[in-house]
Amino acid sequence: MPTPAAPVLRTEFLLLAVAVTSVAFSAPLIAATAAPPLAIAFWRNAMAVAALTPAALLRHRTELRSLGRRPLLLTLAAGALLAVHFGTWLPSLRMTTVASSTALATTTPIWTILLLRIGGRRQPALAWAGTVLAVLGVLILTGVDFAASPRALAGDALALAAGMTAAGYVLLGAEVRRTVGTVAYTYLCYATTAVLLLVLCLTTGSALGGYGGGTWLQLALLTATAQLLGHSLLNRVVKSVGPSVTSTSLLLETPGAALIAALWLGQTPPAAACPALAVILAGLALVILAGRRRQG
Repeated sequence: MPTPAAPVLRTEFLLLAVAVTSVAFSAPLIAATAAPPLAIAFWRNAMAVAALTPAALLRHRTELRSLGRRPLLLTLAAGALLAVHFGTWLPSLRMTTVASSTALATTTPIWTILLLRIGGRRQPALAWAGTVLAVLGVLILTGVDFAASPRALAGDALALAAGMTAAGYVLLGAEVRRTVGTVAYTYLCYATTAVLLLVLCLTTGSALGGYGGGTWLQLALLTATAQLLGHSLLNRVVKSVGPSVTSTSLLLETPGAALIAALWLGQTPPAAACPALAVILAGLALVILAGRRRQG
């Protein structure tokens, strides 16, 4: 695949910054929303599908109809992995500490680089160093406070599964986006995720309604920020910046969420927020540099 021109890459990195900032609203909004975790996961995807339907059916109908078997199956698989990601991470937040859940769920770039290696795409040592450094930045912020109770351990396992499935979701998205447009891929992916989460909600008895007006507003804000601007822009840029950079950049969600919670919810940010942000940015810079050296 040809290397994008410098002006195009600058635009893509700007969109990546917008995406990460938007995804950072996820944790504060989820914490403030009085709805079951699985229901929150379902509604953010279902509302996103509803918002994308006019554009998908009016402007991208031909592409959707002509989608080949392989990209269609990969898109459905990506949607299934995204459903598992949401279906494991959100419940983990109420089973273990937020710090433990965050630390384990943000191991995504490690799994991404391992899956790339298994797939035969050897990553340079600089990329490994940047990934480890960025994950270290998250640990500086969250601390290592894994609890020993059975419920907490189950929550930790769910959060780890969330990090692993997110890696698969990013990699499959990068593959599909080589030939499929952002809107078509995102629409089918979110629709798959919403259907699977709906089945899970009905199976587990998670209440899908009966909320107050404030809760519906929070769900709409979560959809507009973390889902439509966040995940959708990630689906856009993963084609050009690559899965390693995309997954590593998501580590910035953790300090970003801490700063948003401080400004919006009045929560005092941890003292380690700024040092952690610096370490994560340094790690991301190494991953980007590794990618540019490889292309050069």
